[in-house]
Amino acid sequence: MKDRPTSQRMKRAPVPRGRPRPGGPPPKPRGPKPGPAREEGPQRIAKLLARAGVASRRDVERMIAEGRIALNGEKLTTPATLLENLQGVTVDGQPVKPPTAARLFLFYKPAGALTAARDPKGRPTIYDKLPPNLPRLMPVGRLDYMTEGLLLLTNDGELKRQLELPKTGVVRRYRARAFGDVTQAQLEELAEGVTIDGFRYGSIDANLERRTGRNCWIELALTEGKNREVRNVLAHLGLQVSRLIRTHYGPFTVEGLGPGDIGEVQRETLFQFRRTLK
Repeated sequence: MKDRPTSQRMKRAPVPRGRPRPGGPPPKPRGPKPGPAREEGPQRIAKLLARAGVASRRDVERMIAEGRIALNGEKLTTPATLLENLQGVTVDGQPVKPPTAARLFLFYKPAGALTAARDPKGRPTIYDKLPPNLPRLMPVGRLDYMTEGLLLLTNDGELKRQLELPKTGVVRRYRARAFGDVTQAQLEELAEGVTIDGFRYGSIDANLERRTGRNCWIELALTEGKNREVRNVLAHLGLQVSRLIRTHYGPFTVEGLGPGDIGEVQRETLFQFRRTLK
C-alpha cells in the first residue's frame, strides 16, 4: 500500500461489499428506516450521556466522580442515577443536547497521531487531523501512535460500546510489514491463541502475504483488539514491525481513503450493519 499525501477532504465512505445469494429474494425497495429500538423507561445517566455523544460510559463515570455533571444544579455523585431523559443535566455547566441519530465515520488515521483528545507531551492527536465542522465524535477503540489506517468515529456512545466489545465478534484486519524470519506454520499456530508474559491473546488468523529478503508483509484478522496486540504477538515470534496498517473494521474498509481522509457511512448501510451486531 503506497502512502498518499495527507488530505482533510470529506469523502463518501466505501460501501461494504456483499451480493444477494443466487436464487434469493429480490432486494426490497430502499426507503427511510427507523433506528435501532431504544429501551423504554428510566436508564442510567452514564448510558444516556454516552448515547448523546458526551463520552463513553467509563469516561462519564469518571466525570461524575470529578463533579463535572449536575442535575438541576446539583452535582451528581453516582453513575447509577436513573433518568427518563437528559432534561436539566449539565456537563461542566453546559446543558446537554438531546441525542441525535447515530452517525459513523471512517477515518484514515495517519501514523504519528495519538488517539486521544489531548496529549500532555504536546504530540499531535487525531482531532488535529480531522476537518472542521464535524459533530462531536468519539473513536471506536484506539490505534497506536505509529499505527495507521482505519479508525471508526461515532457520535453515539452505545454504538461505540457495541463495536468495541469482544463478544460482538467484529473482525479487525491488519497488514504488517516486519523484519525477521517467520514461517506460515508459525503464523497458523496463532489461531489457537498465545500467552505472552502471562497475558493471554485470543485467536488470530495470520497469513504470510509476501517476502522480500528478510522483510515480509503479514495479514492478520482478530476480534479482540487489545492494546498493541499485533505488535506484541509478532515480537513474540521474533519479528520487528516497521509499519502497521488497519485495513478493515467489520465490513468497513480503508480502501479509497488516504492518510487524513474521512468519509461517512450511509445511514441505510449503518442501519443494516447494526442489525447484524450480537
